[in-house]
Amino acid sequence: MIVINTNDGSSTVQLEDSGLTYHSKHGALQESQHVFIESGLLYTLQHTAKSELHIFEMGFGTGLNCLLSFIAVNQLPVKIYYTAAELHPIPAEIYHSLNYGSIDSLRPHVDIFETMHSADWNQPVQLSPSFQLLKIQADITSMNLAQKFDIIYYDAFAPATYPDQWTEVVFKKMAEALNQQSVLVTYSSRVSVRRAMEAAGFLVQKIPGPFGKREIVRAIKQ
Repeated sequence: MIVINTNDGSSTVQLEDSGLTYHSKHGALQESQHVFIESGLLYTLQHTAKSELHIFEMGFGTGLNCLLSFIAVNQLPVKIYYTAAELHPIPAEIYHSLNYGSIDSLRPHVDIFETMHSADWNQPVQLSPSFQLLKIQADITSMNLAQKFDIIYYDAFAPATYPDQWTEVVFKKMAEALNQQSVLVTYSSRVSVRRAMEAAGFLVQKIPGPFGKREIVRAIKQ
């Protein structure tokens, strides 16, 4: 793993042998904000009267999606229970090298970012009175999702590289883990991905993507 800068000035992680990156090279921060926060979390908050939301993230990665979720609801009267699955956590020297602490919108929450990463796996940690994080070190294809969620951030590596994480079987598992009319958001709008989601029972919407990506997907459980 190495840390690289993306075009919006925020950094991400790249796997040096394969060239895979954890976020878009066009901009890690803008991608996470657009795909997961605006199209998932804020969309849900606009369409629900719930006072608490359960979020599941497939691929904890750098923790940026979790950090942005914390910031987005920090002053709102809603409780968040955030569960994230990650088979290969990034080491401390890597997340300490990410430049999120030098970005104006993220700088006030650097201590939260550190707590997110240093927290024990498979044990819930209270990041604030209204935000709980549970990191699970597991493979999505074999883990059991016993509880129901209101939002799923599906942030696995690209389907061309890891097709087994983008199958109808996996998306059926995701659908079963969602409450009715809840959403799954992801950056991939490949035809094979949309067909797998539809076969799993989702209503699939193609919506505008962030800079550098024409479309992303918001899938709604019927």
